Amino acid sequence: MKGVLLAGGTGSRLYPLTRITNKHLLPIFDRPMIAWAIEALVNAGIDEIMLVTGGTHAGEFLRLLGNGHAFGIDRLSYGYQENAGGIAEALGLAERFADGEPVLVMLADNVMERSIKPMVDAFRAEPQGARILLTPVEEAEHLRHLGVPVLSTDGRVERIEEKPEVPASHFGVTGIYCYDADVFRIIPTLTPSGRGELEITDVNNHYVDRGEMAFDVLEGFWGDAGESIDAYYTVNDFVRANGANRS
Repeated sequence: MKGVLLAGGTGSRLYPLTRITNKHLLPIFDRPMIAWAIEALVNAGIDEIMLVTGGTHAGEFLRLLGNGHAFGIDRLSYGYQENAGGIAEALGLAERFADGEPVLVMLADNVMERSIKPMVDAFRAEPQGARILLTPVEEAEHLRHLGVPVLSTDGRVERIEEKPEVPASHFGVTGIYCYDADVFRIIPTLTPSGRGELEITDVNNHYVDRGEMAFDVLEGFWGDAGESIDAYYTVNDFVRANGANRS
């Protein structure tokens, strides 16, 4: 399995911190945010990684990461998203890199207390369809800013609703997904959303409709460090006190 780290976006929700740099290069405790995402993949046994970014600060990733060897990466590739075309479009740039293999896709502002290795191992054991990582979220207001799964009585995902006014469950979809190679045939069939982007939720619902969606529930803390200034500092405070990506 190969890893795809998505580190694009304008970082508008963290402005003015992002006025002069990409948000994934901002510090989380004692290292750049992107380093925690890389550690999560490497600790899960993924050492072939493609980093997809965009904007005017893309070259700073090359200056920081180089060939990736110092971060435990065996082979590091880079992709550049020219326009804000959405998460699914950014993933599509990794098709040649994936070369027919399944991929673990992670939005690089996700920070977790616990390792994602159990999810990766489960998908490696059955590498068909898709697998998403959910996190318990008690606050309905927070869920209204996330993708939320509608779960059947027997524990299957019936669909995923993006930013629902009335959340159907107490779980949020984190920005961590496993896909088989079919994902690169699905992306070209998508229709841009109202904001002109190819949405990852549409990719996930495609797998749901095919009956090929599984999920895991993350234990411990999860934070989207790019969600807001408050969320960024909440993640910082947690990692400083507790660390991240623990087994």
